[in-house]
Amino acid sequence: MSELNEKSLQTYLEFHYDTPVNIIDIEPLGGMDEVEFLLKDYGYGTPLRINFTSKGVSKTIVLNTVKPGPFGHQTMPDRAEILLRQYQAFNQLQRHVKALDVGAFTKSGSIISIGDVEELFLITEHVEGKEYFRDLDRIKTDGEASPLDFNRATILAEYLSEIHSEKHEDPKYYERRTRELIGHNECIMGLMDSYPMDHDWITTKFLSNIEKKTIDWRWHLKKLTHRLSTVHGDFHPFNILFRKGTDFTALDRSRGERGEPADDIAGLTINYLFWGLLKDKEFKGPFKELWETFYETYLENTSDEEMLTVIPPYLTWRAVIVASPVWYPHYSMDIRKKLLNFASNILYESALDPYEVDHLLEEK
Repeated sequence: MSELNEKSLQTYLEFHYDTPVNIIDIEPLGGMDEVEFLLKDYGYGTPLRINFTSKGVSKTIVLNTVKPGPFGHQTMPDRAEILLRQYQAFNQLQRHVKALDVGAFTKSGSIISIGDVEELFLITEHVEGKEYFRDLDRIKTDGEASPLDFNRATILAEYLSEIHSEKHEDPKYYERRTRELIGHNECIMGLMDSYPMDHDWITTKFLSNIEKKTIDWRWHLKKLTHRLSTVHGDFHPFNILFRKGTDFTALDRSRGERGEPADDIAGLTINYLFWGLLKDKEFKGPFKELWETFYETYLENTSDEEMLTVIPPYLTWRAVIVASPVWYPHYSMDIRKKLLNFASNILYESALDPYEVDHLLEEK
């Protein structure tokens, strides 16, 4: 937001207090004297003291925003999360300043209240189609992949190569995405915390060793900021709907617009490995062929051989998901062991060789 409109502010206050309001003055907290600074080139993060009268009574409130920047404040949803948390938390602690409302600035310049919100929702269009995982289930049952299955693997690789071709210059954001790979609630450490603490084979030592090794990878990845690209962010068979032929729609882009291309590739291809193990308890046959078709197509379209030196920890994360007894409880320990062996062993490879996977499934 570059301008705070006083008329919009007055309209908001009159709605909030349900009475006419007269704004006396608006000034920044912290000793700044120029009031014009408030209304032109107003920056997020500058608290504003607003003095007004309502029904003849003088009132003073403070409007707070969050400044865009590093430390997880880069995007509007980042900043919204902070303000929503503050609104919920302030009034629950004694001797803390009270939160009166939380609101939003709209694209049209108006100000709206969302203080009465209990949960947010998203409305999307409805699209027809069948989830891609149903194709994988069919291949597992039939024991073979059709020409259409290979065409679909190819089109998915071409789709990712196209969206990944859009690059972005934001080194700190790339560093953040690699940091989130390790420590985010939905990523490696968050998934590790969902594992049982007292399992005979999945020991805390085994899981903690994976975590420790991924930290070494973070210090390798964080230097590769030139790789920041447009991504889907959660590209897996449950988030892809196919219609006739190779016509498809992607769903649930929920981890941001920019990131590391290897994230999308790992999100999809780990499922070829997973379904292959579900079928044969080893990686062979149609799922291995689909895996190789995808990687060949992607590399032919992008010439991004560097991706193979980046993808190991992303495959670790995705392997930890499909090996999780919480997310996928209904298959044998033999398969789970191979997936976790893969999650660990791939971290000791300098790069993924898409044609040499079997040894990564064995216990070292």
